[in-house]
Amino acid sequence: MKILRLLNKKNFSIILILLLSLTANAEEQPVDIWNIEKKKIEDKLPSEETAITNETSENKKSESDIYSLQSKKTVDSIKLDNSLKSSEIKIYGLFDPKDYDLDINMWSNSNGDQLKNIFSRLNKINLSEDANEIIRIALLTNAYSPEINISEKEFLNLRSEWLIKNSDLELIEEYLIKNQIINLHPNLTKYLLNHYLSEAKIEKACGILAKNLEPIEDEYISKFNIYCLIKSGKKEEAQLIFDLKKELGFNDSYYEKKISYLLGYTPKVDNLISEKTVFDFHLAHQSNSDFEFEPNNKTKKIIWKYLSSYNLLTSFNQIEISELEKISTIEKATHNKNYPEKDLFEIYKRFQFNINQLLNAENSYKSLSNIEARALVYQKSLLVSETIEKLKLLKLLKSLFKKDEIDSAFDVELKKFLEKINPTDVPDNLTSFYYTNIEIIDNKKSDIKFNKDILHQSKLINYFNGDYSNTKIEKEVNNFLKKIKKNKKYFFSKKDQIFLESMKSDGLNISKKYDDLYEINDSEVPTDIQVMINNNEKGLSLLRIAEVIGQDKIDRIDEDTIYFIIRTLNQLNIDLIRNKILLKVLPLKV
Repeated sequence: MKILRLLNKKNFSIILILLLSLTANAEEQPVDIWNIEKKKIEDKLPSEETAITNETSENKKSESDIYSLQSKKTVDSIKLDNSLKSSEIKIYGLFDPKDYDLDINMWSNSNGDQLKNIFSRLNKINLSEDANEIIRIALLTNAYSPEINISEKEFLNLRSEWLIKNSDLELIEEYLIKNQIINLHPNLTKYLLNHYLSEAKIEKACGILAKNLEPIEDEYISKFNIYCLIKSGKKEEAQLIFDLKKELGFNDSYYEKKISYLLGYTPKVDNLISEKTVFDFHLAHQSNSDFEFEPNNKTKKIIWKYLSSYNLLTSFNQIEISELEKISTIEKATHNKNYPEKDLFEIYKRFQFNINQLLNAENSYKSLSNIEARALVYQKSLLVSETIEKLKLLKLLKSLFKKDEIDSAFDVELKKFLEKINPTDVPDNLTSFYYTNIEIIDNKKSDIKFNKDILHQSKLINYFNGDYSNTKIEKEVNNFLKKIKKNKKYFFSKKDQIFLESMKSDGLNISKKYDDLYEINDSEVPTDIQVMINNNEKGLSLLRIAEVIGQDKIDRIDEDTIYFIIRTLNQLNIDLIRNKILLKVLPLKV
């Protein structure tokens, strides 16, 4: 066996001594050296000690009975171990509850059915960063898992699914490694490893496994780990784990052949390429110096991404324009962001059209195939200089992509066109198309402009930054309200109300003689959220707030919605998250 060839004399001596010791202690019982996970309990249970003492003194039991007793000890030990484990309540997260005015019981009163329903709705929304930030806090704050109508595994799966959808790779890595929970989140771990692998970032992928301190249980991750050990020059360690896995029943001929070659035991390996996983595909690539692969419409998106990252799409560089099926494959890959748009449009430029077709492109394209039609309209858009005519052609070209459900193949190049057009030259009937497709980059940070005549725009909002002592802010707010009450023309807005109610929620002493400046509408918080508030369901309330925000930026939401969001946070005493929202929605920014 290969493993024995790797053991030096020192290691062999240590193992020999260990085996002799085990043999002596077991009174010449046979020892299974491959059962590497079997544990012994040093402290015997009282009942077991009595049983063993009685058996020894009476000397009535046969050797087979001793084995039976040993078996019973193992079972009892497992039961004791499981009992201890079941009493452990583990908390997984990244954030201290105190950092966001939350607590470890924020999910304790939540109903799992309601939680799953909310996530089902959230998964259908393209959430804004503001909404995702709230979910990130809710899900990754250290707290006990909910227990009503939901298991810990289901809750962890919901968290895993959100992390995958949000695709913040650094956040995923921090969560997995800080908590050492690769085994609890195998799908999340595989997503992270595969993502890095498909981007030709094998060092980052292997770095994750190198930081893991727990024995790996998932077979796919374990195979990946063996490859990483080989990649990092730890071939002996990789061989040891590989041989142990085989002894324990591992069987994967494709993987074994590739790994044996990478270990140096096989001079040649077959050219078989598996697309079952991106890791299998990678093994084929790494074990064949003459690796070639031509993707098609059935090739998985992640394989396309891998081919692009490793510059393995060279076969498409010399594509003939008559190969419409290959061009169609490229279009779909471009739509999936696995092939550069500029390269696709370089192919479009090589199509040959006569003068009449180019002059009458708006009608001529109708008699051509879909690919040729797009090439013709694109070429015509390069030739025209008049703004309105160019915009019409670009809109037509975008619609031709959309017709074949590959409209994302014309994003980057379209924006390049639109950025060269002055917005003032865009006619009214094309403004929607223009602003929907152009990426307006505003690197200038908005500055806050204070207005001493409006409560929620005054410098008093700096209170939510922690810039005021309670005594000072109470005095200045009351003085401001006194001025407002004298000014009959002052309009007390919803945002003023939000500002004032948040301060009252913090326990600030605001004079009651100003209570008549506005009326409180207790019915403005949705019923289901109010029930959550009454049950102190902080985690679930935050998810509902994120759902309400949806795909919108928080500072673009209407005042009535902001009002009930802030009222919800005030009632739950989640002041730190509330303050972050207030500093986004209250100030006047220029």
